Amino acid sequence: MTDLIYKKATIDDITILTETRIDVLRAANKLPSDLDMSEVKEQSYHYYEKSLPSRSCIAYLVFDGTRFVGSGGISFFQVMPTYHNPSGNKAYIMNMYTAPEYRRKGIAYKTLNLLVEEAKSRGITDISLEATDMGRPLYEKYGFVKMNDEMKLQSQ
Repeated sequence: MTDLIYKKATIDDITILTETRIDVLRAANKLPSDLDMSEVKEQSYHYYEKSLPSRSCIAYLVFDGTRFVGSGGISFFQVMPTYHNPSGNKAYIMNMYTAPEYRRKGIAYKTLNLLVEEAKSRGITDISLEATDMGRPLYEKYGFVKMNDEMKLQSQ
């Protein structure tokens, strides 16, 4: 897999990023292929439209020649400063995807590493993500650990 191309996405890649986002959401949430995702697709497009030029999000696309085979993204944001994170700067990894026939070849690991290195180059060490059962071993191998203290308000 040494001839793969890892490309930092630009605004010109917005269509493939948006389509991949929908594919990832369908797979991660076990959604049927006929479920209407038009609103999510439109909002994802607008998200990339704003966040790619501002660099509040970056993404990598992976190609085997001209064939798209994988992706990963990272969003950057700020919360109130804390003792363990005085800057309040955080990063959230999302939209990790590898085409089924390319899995278990190190593509996701390399993509993850590119994203983590981007965060570190910005001085960000507070990096999180949500893991599917399939992705969890990769993230654990990289050094991510399960969080015990975080809570989420359920929709009512």
